[in-house]
Amino acid sequence: MVDCVKQKARRTQVERLIAAFALAAALAAAPLRADLPKSTPSPAVSSQPRDASLDDYRQHLQALAALVDACAKARDTRTCDPIQAGPDDRVLVSAGATRRLVRYGWLRVLLSEAQDKDAASKPTAPKSTPAADAPPPPQTTTQLLQAARARLAADLASSGVAVASPNHDAERALLNQILAEPQFRNVEAPSPRDVVFERIGNWLNHVFEGVEKLAPRSPWVGRLLVIGFILAVCVGLVLFLIRLERKGRVRLGPDSEAPAPGSASARDWYLWQQDAQKAAAAGLWRDAIHLIYWAAISRLESWRLWPADRARTPREYLALVAGDDGRKPGLTALTGSFERTWYGGRAAAEADYRRAESIATALINGKTPDAAHSQPPGGAQ
Repeated sequence: MVDCVKQKARRTQVERLIAAFALAAALAAAPLRADLPKSTPSPAVSSQPRDASLDDYRQHLQALAALVDACAKARDTRTCDPIQAGPDDRVLVSAGATRRLVRYGWLRVLLSEAQDKDAASKPTAPKSTPAADAPPPPQTTTQLLQAARARLAADLASSGVAVASPNHDAERALLNQILAEPQFRNVEAPSPRDVVFERIGNWLNHVFEGVEKLAPRSPWVGRLLVIGFILAVCVGLVLFLIRLERKGRVRLGPDSEAPAPGSASARDWYLWQQDAQKAAAAGLWRDAIHLIYWAAISRLESWRLWPADRARTPREYLALVAGDDGRKPGLTALTGSFERTWYGGRAAAEADYRRAESIATALINGKTPDAAHSQPPGGAQ
């Protein structure tokens, strides 16, 4: 029990000592704090410009001019505080016009530099006259403050000048004269097709820009694009050659597709030949030559030597046959005989028909006319 009382007494003494030391420290610090100058925190400059009327803008310029004068005299931190320049102005010059943004960042930088006085100039040895093209020496901060004061005064003087609406009649007349030249008469606005193609091109450019940014981190992307492009070109070339080969191929067999209505092959070739033989039996040699010619045309057209088209003339049929085709000389002779008797109005004899029939029979049987002439003319096979 006695020990507990002693411990409490010791604890009480320790607490009293701590309190006494704390009170002494507080009393010692109080005079120091009283001696410190009380200063209000400087307001921060707003990053957003303020909307100002023309009168507000003039008052701001006057305040800035006074600030520059005071800073030029004192050259200390408190007087040349850049925060005192205030925010930028968005000035409304006239009613209904857009606002003009006036920035003072240049002045804030100058005030910040003006807090330090100019260094004293040191005497230097005389130098020779500098060259004419030598750059001028840099201006001191004092000279820059004087230039800033002059600039603010000029802005204040020009703020009272009424702003006239710009007149662009002369420029408009000159542009109209230029656009009236012959090279601009066919100029038209871009069509919707051009607009779509331009958007597609812009999208492709955007895609390629993304790929270009990705290439340094992933080199395989560029190689993959190059290989893919080469494969695409090869595949396109192969498909083009296959299509070209199919288009130029002469098929020597009947086609399963029905011929075009009105074309020579719309009527079977052997029916034309039978009609020619009947006309020859009746002694109608001119009609017989006409019918045997169309029998040969129908047979060649059924082999798809050319696309079916009844509107062609005999010369156009002849022009569709390749020059190195062995059937072209025979078709040329048959066409000449047909044109002389049918379109030229010449009288035809039996010999004319027999010769035309021999050539047509060779063409119908898929033989060259020269080989057919050595054989007696026969019927269709």
